[in-house]
Amino acid sequence: MNQTEKARRFAELHVKGKPVLLYNTWDAGSAKAIAAAGAKAVATGSWSVAEAQGYRDGEAIPLDLVQRIVARIVAAVDAPVTVDFEGGYSDDDGELAGNVARLLDLGVIGINFEDRVVKGAGLYDVARQADRIATIRDTAAERGVALFINARTDVFFEHGDDPGQAVDEALERARAYAAVGASGFFIPGLADAALIGRICEGVTLPVNVMVMDGVPPNDRLTELGVARISYGPIPYIRAMGALQEEAKTALA
Repeated sequence: MNQTEKARRFAELHVKGKPVLLYNTWDAGSAKAIAAAGAKAVATGSWSVAEAQGYRDGEAIPLDLVQRIVARIVAAVDAPVTVDFEGGYSDDDGELAGNVARLLDLGVIGINFEDRVVKGAGLYDVARQADRIATIRDTAAERGVALFINARTDVFFEHGDDPGQAVDEALERARAYAAVGASGFFIPGLADAALIGRICEGVTLPVNVMVMDGVPPNDRLTELGVARISYGPIPYIRAMGALQEEAKTALA
């Protein structure tokens, strides 16, 4: 498949009540293993990519290194590749466009794009983040790629003490993000089944839930109408834990 075909196929995988499963990767080797296991698409996780190179999450890993890692992943697998691009590595729209363009040139067909302020505190207001998403959509359109923009909101990390109230803000953000070209809506940090269901019912975009403590099992998420389930840092943590235990045995 070429990039256009991969982008179309990836979008088609997002079906409400029949979610695509993304077991997140961090380098070319892990991507090949996950693809060989039958993954329909390959997705990086920013936390895992950074940790695997000795950096902390939050755009601490240099962008050029991220691009080299992504290039190796795209070259190593035939499956569509989507990249957790955090906040796009810039608060400037022109730089953001250039950063996204370079990912597109590597063959990427999707990104996660979050509303947390780049190198700052809190979240961008709705209008500002919508402008940033629009910039990405325009950049992809100029290159003729139907980039899957998975618009992530961190409201449930920011307002974890009152997730019910945070749902109202999340719904407002989902509507604004959809209006400017977002392809999906990512709600990490929300674990309550009823509230996840409310999000799925209240937005037009396919909803992405990340597996974490307290999140309902996948069959329940399917019933709630989730269209995408990702595993975030779990694969890396488990893989490194197994490696450490095997090393302890070997070195004893």
